[in-house]
Amino acid sequence: MKKTIKKLIIITIITAMALILPISSKAATREVTDESTLISEISSADPGDTISLQNNITVTQPIVIAKELIIDGNGYTITGAESWTSTSGNQTMFTAQFSNAKLTLKDINLVNGPKYGVQSYDGATVILNNVGITGFNYGGVLANGGNVEIINLHLGYNGTGANNGIEIDKGASATNNPSLTMNGTLTSDAKENIVRAAENGSLTEFTITNTETTTNKVFVTEGAVVLTDEYNNVIAETELPEKVTPNVDKEKVFVNIIYSEKTIRTVVNKDEKITADLVKSHIILEENYQIDGYYEDSNFENEFDFNKGITTDTTIYVKISEIKVEEPAPEPEEPMEEMPEEEKDETPKTGVNSYLGLATFIIALSLAGVIYTKNK
Repeated sequence: MKKTIKKLIIITIITAMALILPISSKAATREVTDESTLISEISSADPGDTISLQNNITVTQPIVIAKELIIDGNGYTITGAESWTSTSGNQTMFTAQFSNAKLTLKDINLVNGPKYGVQSYDGATVILNNVGITGFNYGGVLANGGNVEIINLHLGYNGTGANNGIEIDKGASATNNPSLTMNGTLTSDAKENIVRAAENGSLTEFTITNTETTTNKVFVTEGAVVLTDEYNNVIAETELPEKVTPNVDKEKVFVNIIYSEKTIRTVVNKDEKITADLVKSHIILEENYQIDGYYEDSNFENEFDFNKGITTDTTIYVKISEIKVEEPAPEPEEPMEEMPEEEKDETPKTGVNSYLGLATFIIALSLAGVIYTKNK
């Protein structure tokens, strides 16, 4: 019986390995050098394969992906040609479409195109990891009823007239609502419309998710879509259309912190209390300056009540003053001790002693000479 059980266990393990190994070894890396090989390798790639760029490429038509695929740019750039061929009205450089599609773009730059750089359409997922997008006439990224995850994305100027970085929308034929997941860093050369909810399409609902480790976050207030830094300070805000209802964990409200002719605009959870320490964390004090209090008015008459929840956009005025440091009074100088005078020799110095010594020496020398002569 024990031998039979042991055999069954061995057979089960071998069978499991046989099933797992082909799947794990199925993914392949396909190197491409130009537009034709890029399109053909994407078409023939198996789900999970990696398309690896070996140099810069210029494309003349949109590329549609309906499977799981990684495009590794290796730091190279894909540029849209001036002459562009559209496909059924689609003029976006990369489109991941439908629920089976999951496109990961990494270490790549997308430059110039008649519409968008990349879009996720109707249930598809697009992941952007170390990607730069600039020069597209409609916008950089379109979440068109699909899911977009930002790990590391830099946006140049995209759009005609006004900047349009990431657009959240839902096409008339899309059946899914769009979503945006912030999971890293989002930077932009322009400061307006970095993240925007569309108002002219069929969008009525979308979801925003911020992971615990993300640096930049996207929040929704009563009337705006807001991009913040790691401290929840506002980088950019875009008006939220009235007909759109976002799905968020907690609604946010603005808090303006004003001090020393500076204004810090940040967001906090609606209906929650804030603390003086939280406000203080946003303030950079110059040397020898201090906070004297937090007020509801610019005249510093009514102190701000931190015991009430923040229900609407709020301004806090912070009173700052210079710390006056009194210089210590100089210590009185102690009188210097008089050095005792040396005893003076009152004997007048006439020079007689010197002459007497010289005379004595000459007389002695003469006597010695006489004695020597006489003896001789």
